[in-house]
Amino acid sequence: MKWILSRKVRWILIAVMLLVFMFSSRMNAQTSLPSDFGAKGALQDQDISIEEALTYAIQDEYLALARYEAVTKKFGTILPFSQIIQSEQQHIEALTRLMNQYKIEIPENNAQQYVSAPNTIKEAFQDGVKGELDNIAMYEAFLTIEKLPNDLAKVFSNLRDASKKHLVAFNFGLAQSN
Repeated sequence: MKWILSRKVRWILIAVMLLVFMFSSRMNAQTSLPSDFGAKGALQDQDISIEEALTYAIQDEYLALARYEAVTKKFGTILPFSQIIQSEQQHIEALTRLMNQYKIEIPENNAQQYVSAPNTIKEAFQDGVKGELDNIAMYEAFLTIEKLPNDLAKVFSNLRDASKKHLVAFNFGLAQSN
């Protein structure tokens, strides 16, 4: 009888541990990026308003910041990620100023839920390249918006050009990681 109770207790413990494991795995799981978020959303939108452009832009900058922070959290303070984090914060500040100026609601920064740390440094560089290519394409699309105010055109151009520099750094890092 004592052995049977111990067996039951073991099965209960195993069941509890499985539940804990399943729950903790879900808590750490990355949520899929919505199709209408950041550059992904902007590049699918055929008729972008100024409000939508600024919203997509800040979402994409949030995403880049979260991506690069995840890399440095996992691998430490490595270049160029640690420097580009500062740039992404400046991009967010520039977009925040414009959104305040145009009285556009600033979306919550929830990008961390869409990002997980890559397995290797090489993957980190590959993700950086992909993210910057999408970011550049997004700003190129914004620059074709009819009657785009000059202040927006200037900021979008500056952010696109900064992303081109980030792309060079990530491509260099990718070449070095092979």
